[in-house]
Amino acid sequence: MIDIASGHPAIDRFLAEGYGRVRGMSSRFAAAICGHLLRRQTELGIRGDVVEIGTFEGRFFIAMALGLAAGENAVGIDTFDWPNARVLDRFLANCAAAGLARERFVAWKVRSSEVKPEALRARLATGAARFVHIDGDHEEASLAADLLLAQAVLHPQGLIVIDDMLHPGYPTLILPVLDHLKRHPDMVVMCILDREDVAAAAKFVLCRAEAVALYELDLMQHFARFHYTPGADMLGHFALVLTPQLREVDVGWDT
Repeated sequence: MIDIASGHPAIDRFLAEGYGRVRGMSSRFAAAICGHLLRRQTELGIRGDVVEIGTFEGRFFIAMALGLAAGENAVGIDTFDWPNARVLDRFLANCAAAGLARERFVAWKVRSSEVKPEALRARLATGAARFVHIDGDHEEASLAADLLLAQAVLHPQGLIVIDDMLHPGYPTLILPVLDHLKRHPDMVVMCILDREDVAAAAKFVLCRAEAVALYELDLMQHFARFHYTPGADMLGHFALVLTPQLREVDVGWDT
């Protein structure tokens, strides 16, 4: 197991003791870094709620919800009907086992494409989301709609994290993300979080360009040993890349 921590006691306790017991595919590496980003937001005085689209049994959701500050809430959006009708029961049981108080989160059984921004905003304790994780239907139209929903409720200094980018099983899922970035030039991919297995299903971390400085250097300093220094050219913005397996890359230079 990779030795990495968020720096938030409740999140790190769950990552060490409960994360692997909850069914799901999100990597512990990415969860620790996202937990650190939540801690960073709290330190900066950025207040807002956590939203997850595609909650399943709660592995990533619980980790992020445990990082909330007082007066903040977490909203999990899912149809909760796959692979069977008992998934909601397992989600609630996992939250209880992790010590996540029932009044701190909402399990919203709905298809995300049917959710209007004003309806989601009404369920947020602060009226805005400082962290949105998108891991819903792996279809281009669904992701495009989820991105618009996330953008509509996002705190000015908030983060949108998109799962399963560059996944070999969903090679075109990046297309709606690129389209969203072109339609919203104020948004950039601030960071790419690799994962620790062969699936190559990275997470993209988006934020407004003016907010990059709040997070980028802090991530470089805290996770220096995972920093892939060439970065990634994302539509002209060089995104930070953090990966658990740094490798020499042949860029075609003469030796």
